[in-house]
Amino acid sequence: MNLLAQIWQSETLRKKVFYTILILVVYRILVQISVPGVDIDGVREFFTSGENSVFSMYSMLTGGAMEKFSILMMGLAPYINASIIMQLMTVVVPKLESLQKEGDAGQKKINFYTRILTVIFAIGQSYGVLYYIGSNIPSVNLGNIYDVLPLMLVITAGTMLLVWLGEQITEKGLGNGISLIIFASIVSNIPTIFSNILGSVGSITGDTGKLIPFVVFLALVIVLVILTILATEGQRRIPVNYGTGGQSMASNLPIRVLQAGMIPIIFALSLVTFPSVILQMVQPENSPVADFITQNLNPASSSPYFFAIYTALIVFFSYFYVSIVFKTEEIAENIQKRGGFIPGYRPGRETAEHLSDVSFRLNLWGGLFLAFVAIIPMVFTLFSGTLTSQDLIVSGSGIIIIVGVVLDLIRRINDQLVTQDYDKLK
Repeated sequence: MNLLAQIWQSETLRKKVFYTILILVVYRILVQISVPGVDIDGVREFFTSGENSVFSMYSMLTGGAMEKFSILMMGLAPYINASIIMQLMTVVVPKLESLQKEGDAGQKKINFYTRILTVIFAIGQSYGVLYYIGSNIPSVNLGNIYDVLPLMLVITAGTMLLVWLGEQITEKGLGNGISLIIFASIVSNIPTIFSNILGSVGSITGDTGKLIPFVVFLALVIVLVILTILATEGQRRIPVNYGTGGQSMASNLPIRVLQAGMIPIIFALSLVTFPSVILQMVQPENSPVADFITQNLNPASSSPYFFAIYTALIVFFSYFYVSIVFKTEEIAENIQKRGGFIPGYRPGRETAEHLSDVSFRLNLWGGLFLAFVAIIPMVFTLFSGTLTSQDLIVSGSGIIIIVGVVLDLIRRINDQLVTQDYDKLK
């Protein structure tokens, strides 16, 4: 309550909070606007039937925008994919790497390229989703390009509008706008899921067998949230000594356990479910390959192959992403230039190797933890007997996103309050 009082007393912080809430309300209103000319009831029934686990899971991450056939049905997926690819390309393409080092001017150009790539991804992904929906729902007529192209343009424009709303929060509001929109999408599903579960218990023909597993899952979510907070805040502090003017100053270099954040799960889930998505779109008949994919590479399957491949991919992408963004040679060089050293290790190459070893060990535990949190809700639905993925208030990836966004908001608020107190002393 003391923190809320401090936020209210700070005019600047209060305005940022209200502005952020306003943008999020606008976002939720836009989600309710459906693309014209489409059988919304047929689309909603298709996504809630439980037979399309991959797209149903994606619909949950968009706050139900896909099952409403909203103008924002693609969510921020194209922008997230474009941002990750651009971040990886800054290491591979020398021109982008030099732009990254130019400060704000270079970052503006990279953001421009990211938006262009987002448009390309949004067009391609919207076509794939529309093709899939049109081929599975008879009442949705998307038989020719003249029917599909206007919808593709509307959905692409919706994605870019959503990106713009996120940027407005980042510039004028509180926190990272893109993360907050994803956070709002996940949280917006919770009241509906509670209502469905409690409604089924109260009805005469309802499935009362869902209540106990649902309560158990709520307890499991609380445990996972606590573990995720500890893992997110967990870090290895490398001691660093700096010698200036004949005096030694002790400091530390923090390396987080979850260095890659949510990105390994995004990559792994996209890759492991890609065959299922293609299969649902093509729908081949009497194919052994299709049968194997359906049974082993589907989030709704109980196959150990899926969980093993999913876990391996999360750990792999944890190493892959961190190896690109955590440049130990540059860090060691910067420490050496500032007259610093890690006790027990020579400046330069030996320091870089030590940082790489520490990062390697942390990545193993961080990747395994991400895989654990991502898989546990899936395993729970398989062995609960009654719950489906649509009955879960939040997925494993959703837990990591929610915890990360809330912790980031708390940090930003505290920083803003400290800055305000410092300004008063001037």
